[in-house]
Amino acid sequence: MRLNTVTLAPGETTAPHTHEQQEEVYLALDGGVVEIDGNRHEVSPGGVVRIGPDAIRSVRNDTDTEEQTWIMCGAPPLGTVDDFGQYRMPDDAN
Repeated sequence: MRLNTVTLAPGETTAPHTHEQQEEVYLALDGGVVEIDGNRHEVSPGGVVRIGPDAIRSVRNDTDTEEQTWIMCGAPPLGTVDDFGQYRMPDDAN
């Protein structure tokens, strides 16, 4: 398993991407929004989201004033600390 934290400033969004061989579990410490395959889901503080391999995913902070932190767990632990595992951007999927 690989663990990562992402803190988003107000209005910030991570780049949509997918993992070919890795599923992830996201823990929204402060709440936030996760988008999976184009479907937007509001996540309450402390909420957990499981995302299977191949799904296009991103997280976003739609607030105007508050940072939001996510803990992201991926398994199996592919890649290195520098590249956060094997992933591809949606444009690469074709």
